[in-house]
Amino acid sequence: MEATVFSQILEVSLDTGPDIKDITRAAEKVIRSSRVKDGIIQMNVIGSTGSLTTIEFEPGVVEDLKDAIERMAPRDMVYKHELAWHDGNGHSHVQAALLGPSISIAVREGRPMLGTWQQIVVINHDNKPRKRKIACTVIGI
Repeated sequence: MEATVFSQILEVSLDTGPDIKDITRAAEKVIRSSRVKDGIIQMNVIGSTGSLTTIEFEPGVVEDLKDAIERMAPRDMVYKHELAWHDGNGHSHVQAALLGPSISIAVREGRPMLGTWQQIVVINHDNKPRKRKIACTVIGI
């Protein structure tokens, strides 16, 4: 068997942050396109005010995560970024950095190894809507 490396860019439209979208089905489609049966999918959001993670994507948990994000780096604090750029999104950069821009998920039998109630999500932290690009790389056999 020969190893495969497959790359694809996803684009996801998100509202003003924190906005959270489930991208599990899109990741599954990338994996199917790669034809990898066993390996890994690595995904990273392009931009310093976006992040990726997993969560049970149901309304209560989504709202809990949004609330937690706001508590970690509230938008109404003074950020040094604001003093330099005056663009209102200092909190966005800090929130995204705390959650991180990338995720790696094992692939087995052509599917991402996720729990029953675990979905892959992208988060926009910015103070305006964004079309986020997510670089996906599937490596395996």
